Amino acid sequence: MAADRQARVEDVHELALGLPHVTVVNGARDNPVYQVGGRSFIFFRTPRPDAINAETGERLRDMIVFWVESEADKHALVQDPNTPFFTTPHFAGHNSVLVQASRLDEITRGELAEIIQDAWLARASPRRRADWLASHATAARIGG
Repeated sequence: MAADRQARVEDVHELALGLPHVTVVNGARDNPVYQVGGRSFIFFRTPRPDAINAETGERLRDMIVFWVESEADKHALVQDPNTPFFTTPHFAGHNSVLVQASRLDEITRGELAEIIQDAWLARASPRRRADWLASHATAARIGG
């Protein structure tokens, strides 16, 4: 599992399902929604009028929404010209960022893993979050 290769849509599914206590539910149009403790942290968004292709005016059909911890985290991602993440007016005040699935290859699998872990941490219960962070701190001490 190479962390330095370019990210793909399949990685979103694999990485999200690799986190503890994750369930997948189907949205209104059979789109996958990843949840931890009944709280969504990633979902594949159906086309909406607020996310359009600037060149063609067509609705973007390959949108993925990732929760983030805070408005500051959101701004850091959407304002970084080196990432494909963005937002729309519909998500003003919502701690989440969007990315087109077709642009995931602009980040590495390792970067995607970090985004997904942060999304999970933003939505997990305090106990689940603490348990996960403690187990990963222990693993880092053992491995390093």
